[in-house]
Amino acid sequence: MKLPCVRDYMDTIVQTLKADEEIMHAVNFLLDNRVTGAPIVNDANEVVGILSEKDCLKLLALGSSDMEMPHGTVADFMTTNVVSIPPHMNIYFAAGMFLNDHVRRFPVVDKGKLVGAITRFDILRAIRANLS
Repeated sequence: MKLPCVRDYMDTIVQTLKADEEIMHAVNFLLDNRVTGAPIVNDANEVVGILSEKDCLKLLALGSSDMEMPHGTVADFMTTNVVSIPPHMNIYFAAGMFLNDHVRRFPVVDKGKLVGAITRFDILRAIRANLS
């Protein structure tokens, strides 16, 4: 029996951002696309960071008290220490990674390029398909 892999459950259409985009554009992007985070890719589709809703909270925490419009780029707020996983990884191992990390999604990278993303919700789909 072949063990299920990340590629079997990952999202292959992934909303991405660029590091040089304005942070308020990125906040609107996350809200409009109803996602809690997005990989940041360069022109070669390599993951250079990730922007989560937690990263965006810095806009208020670091903002000024006169309520001026926050400014900066995605690069100013994104997390650059990104853990990615390969598409051939065993889905059970990926589930364990979610248990050991506080992230909601992992970028899926193959040969240095973003090919998808897997979320906690995708792991739930794998549980239903393999344990029911």
